[in-house]
Formats: sequence, C-alpha cells, structure tokens
Amino acid sequence: MSMSSFAPVLHSEWLKIRSVRSQCLALAAVLVSTTAFSVLMCATLKAEDTSEAGFDPVRASFFGLNFGQIAAICFGSLAVAGEYRNGAVLVSLTAVPRRGLFYTAKLTVVGLLALAVGLLTSATCFVLGQAALGDRGVGIGEPGALRSVVGCGVYLALITLFAAGLAAVLRSAPAVMGILIPFLLMLSFVLGDVSEGGGWVDFLPDRAGQQILLQNPDGPLNPWTGTGVLVLWVAAALWVGGRRLTRRDA
Repeated sequence: MSMSSFAPVLHSEWLKIRSVRSQCLALAAVLVSTTAFSVLMCATLKAEDTSEAGFDPVRASFFGLNFGQIAAICFGSLAVAGEYRNGAVLVSLTAVPRRGLFYTAKLTVVGLLALAVGLLTSATCFVLGQAALGDRGVGIGEPGALRSVVGCGVYLALITLFAAGLAAVLRSAPAVMGILIPFLLMLSFVLGDVSEGGGWVDFLPDRAGQQILLQNPDGPLNPWTGTGVLVLWVAAALWVGGRRLTRRDA
C-alpha cells in the first residue's frame, strides 16, 4: 500500500464524514455531553464526598465519560454502517476496488477524528472539572493526571473503533448501538463501579479501558494492561469486520 494510493482514499473518507450531518453531530456530542455531565458532577460534589478516603479528583473530571462514549459509539457505527444504506458501499467499492485499502482508510479517518475530539474532550473536562472542584481540585502535575487526560482521549478513540468494527460485521448502525450501548453501560452498572474488583468482569472492554482514568487502580489490571485488554477487544472486532468486508458481497 503506497501513500500515493492511500492519500486520495483518506481524503474521500474525510469528505464523506464531513458532509454527513449526523456524524458531525455525533462527534460534537462526544465533547458536549462528556464535558457537561463531568462539570455538573464536580460542581455538585459536597465536602463530605470529596473528603472520603477513596475520592479520586482526577477520575471525577471524567464522570460524563459514559455519556460521551454513547456518542462515540454512534459516530463509529454511523461512519461505517452508513455505507450500507441505499447501496452506497457499492459506489465506494467501485471507486476503490481494493477492499482492504478502503477499510483501512475509513478506520484511519474515523480513529484519528475520534482521537482528536477525545483529547480535546478530556483536556476540557479536566480543566473545567478541577476548576469546579475549587480548592479540592488538582493540577496536571498531580500523579496520574496527565496519564488520565491522555488516556481518556485514547479510550474514546478505541471505543469508537470498536463500534466501527462491529458495524462492519453487522452492517447496521441501530444493531451496533442496540448491542454495544447496553453492553458497555448497563452491564457495568449492574456489576459495579469500575474501581471495584470483579474477577473476569474487570476484563470487559469498558472496565479494562477505564483503568487508565484512575489514579490508583486496585483491580487485577493496571492502567496499561487495562488499555491492552481494550485494544485486544477492538482488534478482534476490526479483524472480524475486515474479514466480512473482504470475503462477502457488499
């Protein structure tokens, strides 16, 4: 794969996303929803809440992440499954017959956009969240703070790619949303907070990936092994999605 053939496909994928309002709105919703709920949470915490032994001021900045990842799932699924509405994927594959090239370019654009928005979101949440905490807030130099800010952006990008991979498998954005949103949100809610150990439960994609947000993870995974587990989930979804695209009719 040469850059001379890859660059035009990247550009075309960027134009597709930019021209679809729903995908742009989903990206914007990642920033708005995550920031709004995070700042609201930090602003409403009481002194007795922040004085508890287990209070993590850094993690508090990302309280709205669960809402933001819903928007990230919507963006990833729409960006890929949208190709299958009204047979648009046939046009794309006519222009780019090499399906592997087409799939790689789409995932690259989706991933980079999600990472850029994710990093902007995490930085905004941290700055505004810590400001809302007042004298209970911490700076970026606090142990684990910079890692959490970067990790939040990476987490959102990985969740977006997870949704994109499943969309390539299922070829339906509503199906991906209907499976992934309950899987990542309701299951974890039922099984407990991410900071509490739960055996195999800690290896679920969101619980593993969100270890990077904690100052002092106390489960079986540390911030980097947790991210590694999430990467494996994402890689599996992308691999299966790629196989379905390259081996079956569009």
